[in-house]
Amino acid sequence: MAGAKLSKSALERLQAEFHDLTTRGRIEVADKIERAREEGDLKENAGYHAAKDEQGHMEGRIRQLEYLIDEPEIVENQVYAIVYDGDSDDMAERYMIGNMEEQIEGADVITSTSPLGAALNGSSAGDLITYDAPNGSMTVKVLSVDSV
Repeated sequence: MAGAKLSKSALERLQAEFHDLTTRGRIEVADKIERAREEGDLKENAGYHAAKDEQGHMEGRIRQLEYLIDEPEIVENQVYAIVYDGDSDDMAERYMIGNMEEQIEGADVITSTSPLGAALNGSSAGDLITYDAPNGSMTVKVLSVDSV
């Protein structure tokens, strides 16, 4: 089973988070649960229930990370600078099409299945693209496409 499509930097960040959660994170939550148990009656122990909730959320994130980093496909992401029809070039917005786990300074991440992401995917600088957005048809001009 192949994992997610990720940039090298995102993969490294997610691997570090996975390592942190499966070592330090689990130890800290186990300590919180143990301290809360020592307070007595577990039925009405808010600290115990909060620690168990935290443990559940953390284990869910660990499972999500396991999927993402298991045999990932390393990709080179594209950042698209675009302007909406009628806007000037100094109003450009930057979008990277990729996994929502990606992070890049100065650009919003959108998926390839979103209306704008699907429309931009494979476009080049200078292209005019019209796509169906939730609030109607939109047209954008691609100012530049940069690999990151």
